[in-house]
Amino acid sequence: MRERLLRDFYTKDTLEVAKQLLGKYIVRKIGKRELVGKIIETEAYIGPYDKASHAYKGKITPRNKVEYMIGGYIYIYLVYGMYWQLNITTAQEGKPECVLIRALEVPGVDRNLTNGPGKLCQYLKLDKSFYGEDLTRSKRIWLEDRGEKIKPSQILATARIGIDYAGPYWSKRKWRFLLDYSKVRS
Repeated sequence: MRERLLRDFYTKDTLEVAKQLLGKYIVRKIGKRELVGKIIETEAYIGPYDKASHAYKGKITPRNKVEYMIGGYIYIYLVYGMYWQLNITTAQEGKPECVLIRALEVPGVDRNLTNGPGKLCQYLKLDKSFYGEDLTRSKRIWLEDRGEKIKPSQILATARIGIDYAGPYWSKRKWRFLLDYSKVRS
């Protein structure tokens, strides 16, 4: 079973979407070839109250304006001048929330090639041209449900990574979600 995720999946509560993305598949089409990876780690960003969000205090810039779109669009941006970060908008239009895709599992591919936000963008050959891409309609990238059921007990929730600048309250929020493989494969 391969079902493309539709708009209603992305417009739910951002923390729920971040958890429910675990076990879903990113499909990136390049010509006749498909690169496919299972999402195994995510992070939620809930602006404008979240000090770690690019939309903190309702800020709108050319870089983050797609965050304000309805759920299901790609918010991609460059960090350190060299690494793309793939985020997916969530919630309703005008509500700047998104989920960062942190890691993928790809059968037959060294995990070190997809175990970070910048690495997975390199693997999927993502760049600025994907900014604002609609995952529900795109012919070059989309997300699929392939019938894999992830139970709440199989999900670890930890503090988000690399956001100490947001202060202890926001940096210690357990809004990073990853598959607990000790429970997934047992």
